[in-house]
Amino acid sequence: MSFTSPQEPLDPRDRPARLTVGVVGAGRVGPALAAALQLAGHRPVAVSGVSDASRRRAAELLPGVPLVPPAEVLSHADLVLLTVPDDALPALVEGLVDTGAIRPGQLLVHTSGRYGVQVLAPAMRAGALPLALHPAMTFTGTAVDVQRLAGCSFGVTAPEELRLAAEALVIEMGGEPEWIEEKSRPLYHAALALGANHLVTLVAQSMELLRTAGVAAPDRMLGPLLGAALDNALRSGDAALTGPVARGDAGTVAAHVAELRKHAPGTVAGYLAMARTTADRALAHGLLKPELAEDLLGVLAEDDRS
Repeated sequence: MSFTSPQEPLDPRDRPARLTVGVVGAGRVGPALAAALQLAGHRPVAVSGVSDASRRRAAELLPGVPLVPPAEVLSHADLVLLTVPDDALPALVEGLVDTGAIRPGQLLVHTSGRYGVQVLAPAMRAGALPLALHPAMTFTGTAVDVQRLAGCSFGVTAPEELRLAAEALVIEMGGEPEWIEEKSRPLYHAALALGANHLVTLVAQSMELLRTAGVAAPDRMLGPLLGAALDNALRSGDAALTGPVARGDAGTVAAHVAELRKHAPGTVAGYLAMARTTADRALAHGLLKPELAEDLLGVLAEDDRS
C-alpha cells in the first residue's frame, strides 16, 4: 500500500481494507495494539517514542518499523493510534492540528478511557475521522499483551457513521466492542480504575503483610484464594461477600487493625475504608445482621478516632 499524500485525501468510502498504521506514543499500549492490527493484515509503518523504554518496546513488538517524530507518523499512516497519557492527549491533538499534520479522511484513534471523541474535535475540524477505543486490560509492554487482547472488552465511542468501522477494528484486534456513550466515559473509566488499579494495590499490600508474618511464598498462598474470590464476585456480586466484616466479627476486625497499626500503619486507612464499605454492602444485602453491624461499625468508628 502506498502512502497517501496530503494532496490526495483518502475518502472513507474508498478506504482499502488493509491500512497503514502509525503509533504516536510507544508506551505499553500502542505497540501492542499495532502488533495486533499487524496480525490482522494491516501494516505498521511508523512509531514515535522518546524514552529508552518506549524505543525498546517498539523494537520488540514492531521490529523494523522506523521511529520518527509524531508529525511524520501522521504523514505516513491511514490509521493513527494516539496512545499517550490521558492528561497529555488534548495538548497532543492541538499540537498536531497546529502543525498541519492531520490529513482529511485519516482515522485518528485514541485509547484513553477517560475521553470520548470530543477530545479529538480540533482534529475533526481538520478532516480526521475520530474513534475512541479503550482496551479494558492492563498492559506489561511485552508480547504477552497481544495474546491478552483475545476476548478483551474495548470501550468504544465514535460518531454513528463510524461505529461499524470502530467495532470492526476492535474485532480484528481480537477484542469485544462495548459501546460507551460520550457522557459516560469518565464514569466507565472510574469503574475500571476502582477495580483493576486498586486491586493491584490491595494484592501488593497483602503480599507484604504475609511476608512480614513469615509466609515464604505469599503469591502461591494468595493465588487460589484471590482467584476464587474474583470468580465468586463476578458470578454473584455482593452475595459473594465473606470474612469477618461480612459476618460482623467486631473483635476480629479490632485485632486486625491493632496488628496493622503495629506492623504496617500505612495500610490502616485503606483497611478501615474498605471495611466500612464492605459492612454497608453486606448490611444492605442482608448478609450482616443489624445487631452485629452496630458493634462492628462502632469498632471502626472508635478506631478511626484513635
